[in-house]
Amino acid sequence: MKFPRTVKHANSLLAGTGTTIFTIMSALAVKHNAINLGQGFPDTEGPADIVRAAADALLDGRNQYPPLTGVPELRGAVAAANRRFYGLEIDLVSGVVVTSGATEAITASLMALLNPGDEVVLIEPLYDTYLPVVRMLGAVPKLVRLQPPHWALPRAELEAAFGPKTKLILLNSPMNPTGKVFTRDELAFIAGLLRQHDAYAVCDEVYEHLVFSGAQHIPLATLPGMAERTLRIGSAGKTFSLTGWKVGYVSGPVPLMDLVAKAHQNLTFTTAPNLQRAVAVGLAKPDAYFQGLAAALEGRRNQLDAGLKRLGFATLPASGSYFITVDVSALGFEGDDVAFCEAITVQAGVAAIPVSAFYVGDAPRQYARFAFCKQEQVLDEALRRLEGWVAARPLTALA
Repeated sequence: MKFPRTVKHANSLLAGTGTTIFTIMSALAVKHNAINLGQGFPDTEGPADIVRAAADALLDGRNQYPPLTGVPELRGAVAAANRRFYGLEIDLVSGVVVTSGATEAITASLMALLNPGDEVVLIEPLYDTYLPVVRMLGAVPKLVRLQPPHWALPRAELEAAFGPKTKLILLNSPMNPTGKVFTRDELAFIAGLLRQHDAYAVCDEVYEHLVFSGAQHIPLATLPGMAERTLRIGSAGKTFSLTGWKVGYVSGPVPLMDLVAKAHQNLTFTTAPNLQRAVAVGLAKPDAYFQGLAAALEGRRNQLDAGLKRLGFATLPASGSYFITVDVSALGFEGDDVAFCEAITVQAGVAAIPVSAFYVGDAPRQYARFAFCKQEQVLDEALRRLEGWVAARPLTALA
């Protein structure tokens, strides 16, 4: 059906937004029966007791609308987890909002704080949802770029990005796609800028429990003067390897959380109550669970890192998250990161994500992101396929 010529244009920002690279590469992986190390989701189920709790809760006769901000069990569990892991005191009645995934939590938090014309500091490479939401809210992005291979915080550039119109920084640590975990010293520098400019922080901390030896996740909200100006976002999907459940949560000071709740009301209103109650069970699990989760993922990271290095890839440090970045130019590949990811998907049967997709405008073009949140045998098979590709084929882009 064709629209009449008189019909006005729809939203120009969304119309100009292409299909995400994740959708493109996943479709290519399916077409070529490739091992998908592109999208970041585990290939095993989460803890059986949490899944059982969700199933039992579905049959307990409480399937109507739960409270807007979340069931009391989960709000209490999120507040308790803030105190248990970080010493943060969160109001369990009004200091937590449960959302339908962390992406909604990010959107609701930005809606709560931004007015048109406000400036938002964003750090590249960045998760692909951030920029469209900032722009749809009429705010102005101010981009600061981390440089590979060490992803150190460029302090002069960050300081220059702050100004009289700065409303907030959107900070992701542990960081996707780099695996960077911001240090206490870096966070203290950011906190100083926020105090100086009376700005807020929205902290995407979905990988908070996926941090490896030698690194420590430190919420920005724990630094002096930050608790009253910080919204902290967590994800049950990442913490319990149940990404399809789409249960996220925001915690922070009550005056800001009241606004987050109003934004959430106009986005999804609420989230499946049985899943909420099951996540509450999960957050009360003993320390050994959270330590074991990180240790298991660190083992997968080491497995993939060692295998890629053996094949001639140059790998970059990854202190947390699901991902490891490689420099494909070390192989002598003739083509950019997009061409490389297409080539290995089609020719080797292994899918990855070009890191240039996480930048705006001119970007480094020689880095690819692999997800290691897979079973050991799957990673072994992916490495076997890549080894055959490196050995047998000219390292050129597809014709």
